[in-house]
Amino acid sequence: MVLDGHRSKADFALTPVARKLINVNPNTISWIGLILAFIAGLFLYLSGRDDGWHWMLIAGAVTVIVSGYFDALDGKVAKLAGKASKKGDFLDHVFDRYADIFMIGGVAVSAWCNPYIGMLALVGVLLTSYMGTQAQAVGAPRLYAGLLGRADRVVLSTLFPIIQFVALCLGHGYIEITDTITITWLEIMMIWFAVVGNLTAVQRAVVTWKNMSKMKEE
Repeated sequence: MVLDGHRSKADFALTPVARKLINVNPNTISWIGLILAFIAGLFLYLSGRDDGWHWMLIAGAVTVIVSGYFDALDGKVAKLAGKASKKGDFLDHVFDRYADIFMIGGVAVSAWCNPYIGMLALVGVLLTSYMGTQAQAVGAPRLYAGLLGRADRVVLSTLFPIIQFVALCLGHGYIEITDTITITWLEIMMIWFAVVGNLTAVQRAVVTWKNMSKMKEE
């Protein structure tokens, strides 16, 4: 999945709402997205406690996608209102990283996931984002390309809790690897984040290195 390159296709869902919120401070919208990300992480963490809490998987999935919508909406409002600024861009990136930690961290420390897999997933996600912005910091173009962008993470973090819930309802919430080893659907998502996230970080590092070499030659 590489959805970050197709962000413009979501304009039909963002622009009408952004126009209605034209007088709202974009930073306020960013704060709403961040708070929703925290709530989503809390839902996903609590969903693993016992059977009576599994419904929070659906609540978490819905909150993740709504948080992602607000994350995209703040930038659209800022552009339409002529309020786009470096300070707003900086705040947006800081909030994005905290949102990643809240949502993915909620799964990482839950009963659904091995904590070591959770730690590797967080490392992969944070390094991916760091490499993207670090490229700009050293004078190269900012990078959104790669195998695992933020849009991809939001979509997967919405889909897999729903898959986990449906699988539980069907009696297949835990996949048996061996007689003693089982894995959850949410762990599959976290393994993907861990492996593909780190691959994306390396990919972006290589692209930035090449771009810097070209800048030197010019």
